[in-house]
Amino acid sequence: MKKEFIFLGPPACGKGTQTNMLSEFLKFPHIDTGSLLRAEIAKESEDGKIAKTFIDKGQLVPPELVGNIIKNRLKEDDCKNGYVLDGYPRSLEQARLLEKINEELDDNNAVFKAIYFDIDTEVLIERIVHRQSCPKCGEIYNKKFKPSKVENFCDKCNVELKTRADDNEEIAKARFETYYNETAPLIKFYQDKGVLCKIDANGTIEEVWQRLLNIIE
Repeated sequence: MKKEFIFLGPPACGKGTQTNMLSEFLKFPHIDTGSLLRAEIAKESEDGKIAKTFIDKGQLVPPELVGNIIKNRLKEDDCKNGYVLDGYPRSLEQARLLEKINEELDDNNAVFKAIYFDIDTEVLIERIVHRQSCPKCGEIYNKKFKPSKVENFCDKCNVELKTRADDNEEIAKARFETYYNETAPLIKFYQDKGVLCKIDANGTIEEVWQRLLNIIE
């Protein structure tokens, strides 16, 4: 039976870490829209070329174009048993577009779940202000919750870790406000359809992982 998972939750709620782990566990492709767009631009596909014109101007890539790129990715053979979709949808418009994509590509046995990471705002702010990332491989660390073995250096690449300039409390609060205004309505959208699963995202990576396993099984 095909299984499809999307993830909802505010910035720094742990979606990236858990979706990577879930992808490896299920042997499903982990698809995140940011990497997908960069890949299309790098290989200079028609969609990639068009997307680049918007990104170069500092504009958002149109929903229809992002949807087409995702649809083409979900058509690929490695998605036939399921997928883990990260960073999409982020609006009701995108959610309805994903529904149409799945209707076109799926058989009647596909199971779709929207997993919502429920977490305290205070915890999120702490995660953001202590966050570091590797500029080479993209691995995410946290000085307080998930430090690297060697301080300020990536465990995988031995490259010096970076802290984003916008990872501060003031900007974090503004990002949460944007999220709750624009993305949180998706919670009700999927709840009304009976496919929303809430998960307590407070706690360690392992604790959240065990809760996630209980939901997907």
